[in-house]
Amino acid sequence: MSIQGEDIKRLIPQREPFIMVDSFSTTTDGAALTALTVSHGNYFLQGGQLAETGLIEHIAQSAAALAGYQGQQQGEPRIGLIGEVKRFECLRKPSLGEKVQTTVRFGFSMGNVTLATGECRVGEETIATAQLKIFMQ
Repeated sequence: MSIQGEDIKRLIPQREPFIMVDSFSTTTDGAALTALTVSHGNYFLQGGQLAETGLIEHIAQSAAALAGYQGQQQGEPRIGLIGEVKRFECLRKPSLGEKVQTTVRFGFSMGNVTLATGECRVGEETIATAQLKIFMQ
């Protein structure tokens, strides 16, 4: 199952020009696989590369897409707010035209707080990782 294009808007609250997820699919272990092709017009493009803040936003929107998908499956919308970004590591910034593929998964949850991890790759190369603390509404 893959969600792309305009259908992504059913999963995330962001709208143009801040949409940072081109495609979404789930895995059998409950994680999500997302993708973003770095293109002209991207708000976070700096000098032909996606800025580190753009990678963080992409990971956060990937987590939002997973929450949105899970909410649709359960019949109740789930919207989260980032409370904290931890252990962000950028090994390199992706360049214009590169496709960033990200795996995001939810971990420990307590009350309305959920921990999420994200790993961004270009091909087989890991380019960024982060942990997010998300407050679910």
